[in-house]
Amino acid sequence: MNKPIPVVSASAFIDEKIKELKDWRGKTLATVREIIHEADPDILEEWKWVKPTTPGTPVFSHGGIVCTGETYKNVVKMTFAKGAALKDPSGLFNSSLEGNVRRAIDIHEGDKVNEAALKDLIRAAVALNVKGQRKPKPKPKPRRPSSRRTSSKRAD
Repeated sequence: MNKPIPVVSASAFIDEKIKELKDWRGKTLATVREIIHEADPDILEEWKWVKPTTPGTPVFSHGGIVCTGETYKNVVKMTFAKGAALKDPSGLFNSSLEGNVRRAIDIHEGDKVNEAALKDLIRAAVALNVKGQRKPKPKPKPRRPSSRRTSSKRAD
């Protein structure tokens, strides 16, 4: 008899990643995650891009990828999938600025996260994703001329 394979949720993978990082990076990733959920309670947590050389990446989605939460030796990086299309009046984006699509926020040890600005950015990214899901209404087709022919006979 086949035994059921336990399914581990993406949230559990993210929890484990935070626990593994026993330094400022784990705390920062946990803080960023909390801010993301405060900005959009409907955000979906995913765990993507698992390879033999990498354990995977935390991904936050709503109507498409909003951002990732990657951790490196010296930085926690939030990469916004459509960041180049977002307005960033607070200047949070400080990495991957030359790209045509993505933008990132590198958070270094000791950096203070501007929670209000980050929430605004997350909400804008969600709005952009959701807007992109809506299909435009089809244009009305031009009306064809009536197929009825008028009689050429005149009543005298």
